[in-house]
Amino acid sequence: MKKADIETFFARLQAADPEPKGELNYRNTYTLLVAVVLSAQATDVGVNKATKPLFEKVDSPAAMVALGEAKLKQYIRTIGLFNTKAKNVIALSRRLLDDFDGKVPESREELESLPGVGRKTANVVCNIAFGQPTIAVDTHLFRLGNRTGLAPGKTPLEVERKLEKRVPEAYLQHAHHRLILHGRYICKARKPDCPACIVRDVCGYKAKTTV
Repeated sequence: MKKADIETFFARLQAADPEPKGELNYRNTYTLLVAVVLSAQATDVGVNKATKPLFEKVDSPAAMVALGEAKLKQYIRTIGLFNTKAKNVIALSRRLLDDFDGKVPESREELESLPGVGRKTANVVCNIAFGQPTIAVDTHLFRLGNRTGLAPGKTPLEVERKLEKRVPEAYLQHAHHRLILHGRYICKARKPDCPACIVRDVCGYKAKTTV
């Protein structure tokens, strides 16, 4: 995608949704971190359903450790891989208490040192909680980067680094939210809704749908 087309691409997405928001529900930085960890290979809707009663009782690392792994599993049992996720959430909560005074660290490197936290999760937390212009490449961003020609790459990290270079600075802060929402509702995996797409004329996808 050409530089001028990239500018047009993000300018239109911004005009359509000036303040895009993530769809995971949370109460504070800690519950955001937990929600993002739980969302791996799961839908935001499913995570929100499970965490609503959980976060009404637990909103800090100390409260989570006190709850314990067995009880946590009861709250999140409808989420995929809940056994592993429960173990990681308890472990990362202990790490926050032991090494970070119970606070969620602001650096990606420190976040990635926590159990169950990978680069994508760390990028989401850095972006939403701390206002850093990070880009978390999930399946939607990976698809869009390649399909549109915006940032083609063979791996999520390659797509992430190309997006960081190619997205104009003015749009970096909200780029990942805009791309996720566009991929979730318009540029869908099986059949993109090209007729409803506001950036279809600058998109490099050759097999655009017509209906």
